[in-house]
Amino acid sequence: MKNPKVASRYAKALYDYASENHEIEAVRDELLQIIQVLKENQELQIVLNSPVIVPSKKHTIFTQVFSDILSKTSFNFLDVIIKKKREPAIATICEEYIKLYNQAHNIKVAKLTTAQPLSEVLVDKIKGILEEKTQSTIEIQQVVDPSIIGGILIKFDDYFIDASILSKINKLRQEFAHNIYQVNY
Repeated sequence: MKNPKVASRYAKALYDYASENHEIEAVRDELLQIIQVLKENQELQIVLNSPVIVPSKKHTIFTQVFSDILSKTSFNFLDVIIKKKREPAIATICEEYIKLYNQAHNIKVAKLTTAQPLSEVLVDKIKGILEEKTQSTIEIQQVVDPSIIGGILIKFDDYFIDASILSKINKLRQEFAHNIYQVNY
């Protein structure tokens, strides 16, 4: 989406409406489902982004896909977005709503990257440490990236903790590259 302010405004409007009707959590859960469906279905994303497909056809497709799983509030909101021809921004609007929800409930999302999957016990310990340090609720998103060789990367808000083997190797490379005491053989 070219204008993130538009997505933010739609998300704020939905959040305010859901708040008035005491449906904040239910709408959040449904928007998470929408995001998941859009991630898993490439054809649906193509339909959303296509300027050739008319809004009435997009509405029909959305009705078939989402009418059984969404509440009236969420479904009507999607209908408004389609009528206003903002359907390429649906995923961004949903993500903005989730951000608003997280801010209101003091929830921070931490991206935890490791070379191998971690046990639930270790993830819970890391989550507990982060919650204690930040005084907020932490949601962990685990990512497995073998290229970091070992160790851990944690990203949340403006914080970045890099305790990976790859970063230590890179630091050593830089130190050796600038070593003025090289012996010539």
